[in-house]
Amino acid sequence: MRIELSVIVLNYNVASFLELCLHSVQKAIQNIKAEIIIADNNSTDESLSMVRQYFPDLILIANSENLGFSKAYNQAVKKAKGEYICILNPDTVVQESTFVSCLIKAKTLPELGIMGVQLIDGRGNFLPESKRNLPTPKVSFLKFFGKRFSNIAPYYADHIKNDEEGAVSILAGAFMLVKKEVYQKTGGFDERYFMYGEDIDFSYSVSQLGYQNYYLGTESVVHFKGESTTKNKVYRERFYGAMKLFYKKYFKHSWLTDFIISAGIKVFSILGKAKNESLQITFNSFIYVGESPVLKEKILLKNPQIYKNENQDKNNLGNNLCLLDTRSTSYRELLGHLKPKPNMFFRFILPFSNKCIGSDTSSGRGEVVSF
Repeated sequence: MRIELSVIVLNYNVASFLELCLHSVQKAIQNIKAEIIIADNNSTDESLSMVRQYFPDLILIANSENLGFSKAYNQAVKKAKGEYICILNPDTVVQESTFVSCLIKAKTLPELGIMGVQLIDGRGNFLPESKRNLPTPKVSFLKFFGKRFSNIAPYYADHIKNDEEGAVSILAGAFMLVKKEVYQKTGGFDERYFMYGEDIDFSYSVSQLGYQNYYLGTESVVHFKGESTTKNKVYRERFYGAMKLFYKKYFKHSWLTDFIISAGIKVFSILGKAKNESLQITFNSFIYVGESPVLKEKILLKNPQIYKNENQDKNNLGNNLCLLDTRSTSYRELLGHLKPKPNMFFRFILPFSNKCIGSDTSSGRGEVVSF
């Protein structure tokens, strides 16, 4: 049987987010000849048992060590049989229309390299890394100094509106749809990148072959961000090390550019330390999106200490929690409710496990609550 699409999900210790991701992917490939491949990088949580229990028909690669992003994806692509492949993070949620829409558009673009989509965080906020310009040393250096210099050499591809579409240079590794033959022509992801920077490198290497990367902003995908990584010293070293590798690989060297790059990386590895932001939130009103009021009450009654605060200031409107039920409602409808609003937070009810998950910031790990 000819397979049109291989969806490849790389996982590392995010079982609950992976469950949500795989369920949404299964819904999205119902009308496509497709396969789903999970490459697990030696997770120590319940990821493997969860996949075997709830998704026994999917292709599972259980690595005995953490190979990193690039090696594991290259490993999985070798097993993929699809004409197209989609590189997908485990902390994402796709809609039923996502792959169909991307494939339809892809077939109208003969010189297509990689296709990306509009990424939103766990509160519905647009993630600007969805579409970026080539981060030359000048562009990256000016980005460090904030928005006041963005008009000189913009880092993000703001010439395309978030919900529109068009050619861009760099796409995010959380969602990359590409023909397998194009992937193979580049040699795949550069395996010198363990994590971070590989999506920039891959985007640029594809364009160097004469293909055009494309942003499809009419399709939105949730990317919770930061679930597989603790943003500590190791994170910073890998992130800035990846930046250094990219510049050395593609740009001419001079003492001035080398100095600027090294100085910039050093300064911002110190001043720009990534935060593991965590919000302590209580809620005093609830919105349930789904068809099971009994399930809603079960969740709220089981977790009053998390979801209620009897001492809430009566003069404060307080925070609202929206429970998104994946068991009875389409992902398209659920994501339609995921809009950025003050004091509005969201939790997805998992399809199989008795848990709710969500992420309230783009710089910290999300929340997993059992019920």
